[in-house]
Amino acid sequence: MKKTLMVNGVSRMVVAKSTDLLADVLRKSLGLTSVKVGCGQGQCGSCSIILDGKLIRSCTRKMGRVPEGAVVTTLEGIGTPGNLHPIQMAWMAYGGAQCGFCTPGFIVSTYALLETNPNPTRMEVRDWFQKYRNVCRCTGYKPLVDAVMAAAEVMRGEAPLSDLEFKIPEDGRIWGTKYPRPSAVAKVTGTWDFGADLGLKLPDDTLHCALVQAEVSHANIKSIDVTEAEKMPGVYKVVTHKDVKGKNRITGLITFPTNKGDGWDRPILCDEKVFQYGDAIAIVCADTEDHAHDAVAKVKVELEQLPEYMSAQAAMADDAIEIHPGTPNVYYIQNVAKGEDTKPVFDAADVVIEGDYYTQRQPHMPIEPDVGFAYTDENGKLFIHSKSIGVHLHMYMIAPGLGVEPENMALVQNPTGGTFGYKFSPTMEALVGAASLATGRPVFLRYNWHQQQTYTGKRSPQFTTVRMAATNDGQLLGMETDWTVDHGPYSEFGDLLTLRGAQFIGAGYNIPSIRGEGRTVCTNHCWGAAFRGYGGPEAEFPSEVLMDELAEKLGMDPLELRYKNVYRKGSTTPTGQDPEVYSLPEMLDIARPKYEEAKKKAAANSTAEVKRGVGLALGIYGSGLDGPDTAEVDAELNADGSVTIYSCWGDHGQGADMGTLGTAHEALRPLNIAPDRIHLVMGDTSLAPNAGPAGGSRSQVMVGGATKNACEQLVAAMKKADGSFRTYDEMTAESLELRYNGKFTAPANDCDANGQGNPFCCYMYGVFLAEVAVEVATGKTTVEKMTMVADIGVVNNFLLVDGQIYGGLAQGIGLALSEDYEDIKKHSTMAGAGIPYIKDIPDDMEIVYVESPRPDGPFGASGVGEVPLCGPHPAIINAIYNACGVRIRELPAYPEKVLAGLKG
Repeated sequence: MKKTLMVNGVSRMVVAKSTDLLADVLRKSLGLTSVKVGCGQGQCGSCSIILDGKLIRSCTRKMGRVPEGAVVTTLEGIGTPGNLHPIQMAWMAYGGAQCGFCTPGFIVSTYALLETNPNPTRMEVRDWFQKYRNVCRCTGYKPLVDAVMAAAEVMRGEAPLSDLEFKIPEDGRIWGTKYPRPSAVAKVTGTWDFGADLGLKLPDDTLHCALVQAEVSHANIKSIDVTEAEKMPGVYKVVTHKDVKGKNRITGLITFPTNKGDGWDRPILCDEKVFQYGDAIAIVCADTEDHAHDAVAKVKVELEQLPEYMSAQAAMADDAIEIHPGTPNVYYIQNVAKGEDTKPVFDAADVVIEGDYYTQRQPHMPIEPDVGFAYTDENGKLFIHSKSIGVHLHMYMIAPGLGVEPENMALVQNPTGGTFGYKFSPTMEALVGAASLATGRPVFLRYNWHQQQTYTGKRSPQFTTVRMAATNDGQLLGMETDWTVDHGPYSEFGDLLTLRGAQFIGAGYNIPSIRGEGRTVCTNHCWGAAFRGYGGPEAEFPSEVLMDELAEKLGMDPLELRYKNVYRKGSTTPTGQDPEVYSLPEMLDIARPKYEEAKKKAAANSTAEVKRGVGLALGIYGSGLDGPDTAEVDAELNADGSVTIYSCWGDHGQGADMGTLGTAHEALRPLNIAPDRIHLVMGDTSLAPNAGPAGGSRSQVMVGGATKNACEQLVAAMKKADGSFRTYDEMTAESLELRYNGKFTAPANDCDANGQGNPFCCYMYGVFLAEVAVEVATGKTTVEKMTMVADIGVVNNFLLVDGQIYGGLAQGIGLALSEDYEDIKKHSTMAGAGIPYIKDIPDDMEIVYVESPRPDGPFGASGVGEVPLCGPHPAIINAIYNACGVRIRELPAYPEKVLAGLKG
């Protein structure tokens, strides 16, 4: 069918099928790639456009329902990089674009709102985004509402546009300011090309891939027949394990000698067994995505189904078979032993308390599904582009499996629409690499959101028992712990995750005597991947809830019990390490008046129908990978006097570009160089050295430290005896190096077999205050306010860290109340898995910074990403109890669980 549409003020003719989706026509036929397709089910709003004056989600609108002559407005019609609209300016000023994937949809939605209501209240803005299902996974929504209100003020003529422009301070310093990230303009104009956008711009001979995936969770593979599939229209080849030239395994890079596996347990393409639902068995490579997907059903896979162990308890049962023959299902044990034996301590204690707790398989739920492509360049080097936040790490994990030497391949991180940790594990990197090698052609693979949910890693569920011993006046004496990590079928990083239990159960408190044991268990549910906090939310939930239970048993206030026991000089962490700063008493002092006021407000506003309560928790996390973690970054002087930074600081969407720019600019201040004279080359193993993966909140400390070192070397080389600086020409005339390799190694050491050591040189600290309302009739909990007192060291960029904290608090609310991936069918959509929409997150979120300079952090900085998700959920659970007397020990606290407690 032919239709003429009025698109962004211009008449455009399109030819499409009546069943084609409007989003695809706009993207593919008209090149309007600001229109993003996230969920593909009308649940996320990333595809929002205005059609004949109405805001719609274009991913579900078929062309047959688009009228002839329809007027369409996309982000391209609202503002451009050279002519930004006030809404786009406000989005930059308030840090509204983190990863940027949802940004075009939000800005179009805001434009539609302000066309109909130029003076909305904050509640009306929130009602609008709720109604039109605009979802953000990064920002916690508050900065978005801030941006709408500021833009509306400018559009009404009540404030000048210049109010939204960043003004560099007189001293030229951008460290510690709200300088917008370098990618901000591209993100707010929809010109920041994500993986699917780049896929539309690949060469004509690119093959499109579709996966043949397992629909059972455990089976032996008897045969794979691709004969019929390869005869389907447009199919070039169906790639199976027989086409993979290497080991056909992704190595988990096992570092713990006590691990009973070897790390080579995850196939690239399943050959002998299926280990989980969604496992990749074959890759159909065809001329179009439609042809590739059509042929998937024609691949015949004969399976012999095996028992499916969907929980740690099932896999640990006496009659359970080994999921990976030759490796026990319990393949790693982690002990913790600090101080004297706990038995006499507990025997002599005035008070002993114990609890059993469960944290669920939380899904990451980025709005952008996983996407990647691969090709071989003119020199025969294999290039793989993806959402990887550890390009060097993943190169070494997949190279042996593909049969390619690392020096003959390169990994590149595409602009990334959020990962929150799932991309610490390779997902499709080896798949596109194998397909490109097998076909000799460029290949492109895009998951739909169902595949995103069913075939990427999740937070590993954890079952934890904690006992605490104390004196009658509340002094902690000892702790005993037992924890079980359900890490799914693949062992990568599972031992490291289990170590986190030894490091962070009871973190924040001086506990002289600790004994415990944790274990990693192989199951057939979704594989365990890093998720923001990586072990911290699982470890600190039980100890923070138990602290409240102990306070009740002692008749003490929960804040005062914490205040009595938090780290002070002479205290040590659960690993026996001296903390690098002792800011927790000060942080609790700051929180105390807010806590007392919140309790008064809750008491005054509770009714028979709605009970209100306040809860507290601490959150602690390390900034780094364990022990002497290292990173490298290069800095180079250019002929025009500008400087280029070469870095593989991975970007989940949190702002690796601004982290790099802020750190480099501070280190280069002796040169008096403007921020826009610092160029960034990011995320390409062929161009930049190994900075390590973006995990464990290590990047600002580790990669920032290497960036600082590289820049300082350059400055030192340029400096003359009289204190002035050489020019580029003077450097070359004197045959001085122009490019310097910066390195930073953490002054830390690995934990021993008993979990004792100095694993991190920098930590992050948080005090969390949750205010909740519980509906007695339904058990539904609403978080009405969240407060975080945060010590993340000296702040590099407040826009970035504010956004990280708001976003972490929002994900903590989801962890506490709604998010799960347990039922594979029910939880395979955003809404089904419990993603928080804007009205599930309070507009009232407060951050108070305590900037204790870190001795080992660059310019005093520590990390930030992990800690905002380490403490919100126990604070919320404690608040629920204080509101209505129901103690939830197994997350999430669904309304039916709270209601059952109320009835009980």
